[in-house]
Amino acid sequence: SLEEVLQVPLFERRPRGMVASAAGELLATHAKRHALDAERVVADIEALQGLRRGQVRVCASAGFAFEFLPLAMATFREQHPGMQFQLVSASPAQVTQAVRNGEADVGLTYSRAAVRDIDVQHRQNSPVILIMPPGHPLARFATVSLAQMQPYPLALLDDGNTARQLFDIASGQRGLVFDPVLESGQFDALVRFVLHGGGLTLGGEVTVREYVRRGLLHTVPIRERGMHARSIELQTLTGRNLPRGVRAFVDHLRALLPAPR
Repeated sequence: SLEEVLQVPLFERRPRGMVASAAGELLATHAKRHALDAERVVADIEALQGLRRGQVRVCASAGFAFEFLPLAMATFREQHPGMQFQLVSASPAQVTQAVRNGEADVGLTYSRAAVRDIDVQHRQNSPVILIMPPGHPLARFATVSLAQMQPYPLALLDDGNTARQLFDIASGQRGLVFDPVLESGQFDALVRFVLHGGGLTLGGEVTVREYVRRGLLHTVPIRERGMHARSIELQTLTGRNLPRGVRAFVDHLRALLPAPR
């Protein structure tokens, strides 16, 4: 019926089903935005009582979902105990796509380039750093090179992770070959491997901040230019009016993300 009214095909009919046409995708995006606006109105009405109720859907890279976000959510709920959260861990590309599709209110991820339809609420440079136990032989250095890392066992995230991508590029440029002893899509598994003395891993300052503060881990910058080519991005959907509770949590994250001085 919509195709008759609009006089354009909304789907391409194929032997094995249908896919949305360009016009169909445009209409779907419009419908999603209206649905999100309707959800915002309901959430804002509920929030008139002072953020007593509400939900924030967060999609984040594995490192943020490990320690930083659970702590941020706990401290936010100290002020707003009626707020609820949904947290999903995904690759950087999947985080951004979840925000664009309206499946997440907030995305927190590492990014190497700007993306269409995404508002960046906060951005900060986040070099890839080396993570180790406090007593590791490399802990005495202010910075380390890739060559210094090579003799030691290394645990890495899979190749969908920005730290892994930058590491692979830098290693290739240096002509160095690393054979990781552990590869996993779960950042918490890599951190626990390091905590148990299994070797080294890579990450960002924010992702292991609490472990370093407690003296459980030690971090050292890697002195390779390519290891600085990424940023943390706090993402929301362009053009969306965020519910009051989501806006408050975004502000909360903005305050927590910068490294303490």
